[in-house]
Amino acid sequence: MVGFPLEPDSRSMREMGESATALLADFLAGLDKAPTVPPDGAAVRVTRPQPAGAAFDEVLGEFRRAAAWATETAGPRHFGFIPGGGLFTSALAEYLARGFNRCTSVAAMAPGLVAVENSVVEWLAAEFGLPASAGGNITTGGSMANLSGLLAARHDRLGDDLAGGTVYLTAQTNHCVPKAMRIMGFPASAIRTVPSTPDLRMDVEAARSMIRADRAAGLRPFCVLATAGTTSTGAVDPIAAVADLAAREDLWLHVDAAYGGFFQLTERGRRGFEGVERADSLVLDPHKGMFLPYGTGMLLVRDPAVLARSHALFDDDVPYLQDLAAGELPDYAELGIERTREFRGLRMWLPLRLHGVSAFREALDEKLDLAAHAHRELSAIPGVVCGPPPELSTVVFSVPAAGNRGNQVLRERINARAEAFFSSTAVGGRYLLRMCVLSVRTHAGHVDDAVRVVREEVQRMGGGTNR
Repeated sequence: MVGFPLEPDSRSMREMGESATALLADFLAGLDKAPTVPPDGAAVRVTRPQPAGAAFDEVLGEFRRAAAWATETAGPRHFGFIPGGGLFTSALAEYLARGFNRCTSVAAMAPGLVAVENSVVEWLAAEFGLPASAGGNITTGGSMANLSGLLAARHDRLGDDLAGGTVYLTAQTNHCVPKAMRIMGFPASAIRTVPSTPDLRMDVEAARSMIRADRAAGLRPFCVLATAGTTSTGAVDPIAAVADLAAREDLWLHVDAAYGGFFQLTERGRRGFEGVERADSLVLDPHKGMFLPYGTGMLLVRDPAVLARSHALFDDDVPYLQDLAAGELPDYAELGIERTREFRGLRMWLPLRLHGVSAFREALDEKLDLAAHAHRELSAIPGVVCGPPPELSTVVFSVPAAGNRGNQVLRERINARAEAFFSSTAVGGRYLLRMCVLSVRTHAGHVDDAVRVVREEVQRMGGGTNR
């Protein structure tokens, strides 16, 4: 419409949509052969907003160049950190959700879409064996989900008095948890670091001793945290034993399953997560194990009323919301930190309804198989020593003869080839290369190619004797 540039007509919207979809389709089609990192010295100039607008094709082209200047996290050869491929169907769902632009903070504003989102929450709660009364909230990621879950734990067990409150975790716990504790106002001394066993799982007996010693010293233990898939190595804490400890010591059991949680859909994953159904709060990252776009987390809680109380206003008299009657559906603004909140459920619900849960289960089983395959193949390279067989989809390895600096150089050489991208971690002062298989687009050929690159670079640096 002439005179209203912010309101394009139907034809213009269709043309822009078709151009954007074509760009995305071409991008995804080229990912199999795309370099994992941009060329050395690659840069892009971005035009600042100007008084006058530009043609859509010009703006789209500039976006394409800017997006290419990045580590290729969407591709099948990205094994660094925890990959998040981003399903096309989830991106399509997000396009629709943003276009309709419904606010789901209060159910009365969009009850149909809140019901869509709540159906996903209920499905997941059932998958993890939580009671039918359980609930939760789709968040912007695991960090926000952990913050809300720990806030519920603090409010339920300590009330508003934080003094002496202590939480128990291991050095393998994701750093977003100590950050959440700091945001909640706890001092560093409130975080009690429990020793790990040699396989990097929580030493439950050590935790028990620490909790009892802290109580005897006048402190107030209130929460113990188990990790179902550590970010560093993929280790899974003994959740059932931690749950027993929480029950005996009357602690809140918080399970951070941001990385590993969706392996619950597989038979192998479910066996490894025994006891997770006893969690008071459970964190998941669908942008990891469900292959969704970044910015998608999940908090499940045994008792949604506790979560609501922990996020309630001091004075719940909000006059400008007085005409919005409460109903049976959840008001997500009462279950999380945000007041205004977009509709997040479609990015999960649409792919699940379209592809079926079995498609996700099969993809996750494939990733477990590929990680086991990578562990065997890497272990066969002379000079390379791998960590224990992966519980989930992360393999750690090194060339011990090369020392920490040599292994750092090895990773740099591998990544510089732009054929595969690995990250690193440190365990017991040792520098380890880290290969995480979790992109929806990663298949056997990509893993074999990555192993070949490792083999060639180890040989180039002189190799060594295996073990």
